[in-house]
Amino acid sequence: MTAPLSASDLSRVFHKLDRDGDGLVSLDELKWLLDRTVAVAGAAPCFPSLDDLEWSVGKPLLNFEDFSSFYYEISEGTGETDDLVGAFKVFDEDDDGFISCEELERVLSRLGMWDGGRGGGCERMIDAYDVDKDGRLDFQEFRTMMLLAMS
Repeated sequence: MTAPLSASDLSRVFHKLDRDGDGLVSLDELKWLLDRTVAVAGAAPCFPSLDDLEWSVGKPLLNFEDFSSFYYEISEGTGETDDLVGAFKVFDEDDDGFISCEELERVLSRLGMWDGGRGGGCERMIDAYDVDKDGRLDFQEFRTMMLLAMS
């Protein structure tokens, strides 16, 4: 296993990818970098499509903090991202990229983890992790919820 990039190296990579200098890297740019990296290593792509990558990253544009977090997560090789993406897809029944209260209740009920009688419990659960307060969880919010629950 190779040593992870230093913060200054990672910053240089980010700024090279951020061609327009707006402080954001698109998924296309990130996928281009990942594809080139695995091609040099002779490995199979870890994210075969942009959709797979977006599921893992959770947003279409990354600032430097998001980019760094993603880099260190995949460089550790924990497989955590794949597991969380799979779990997120189970809860996101309509495949719209969000988990609604109704979806959360249905899946938890099927798993025998929701009795339906807790009035407002689902809303409180989502609200506790819903950073943008849109009433549903995107992948990053779900990831935060799951990582805090597992710690």
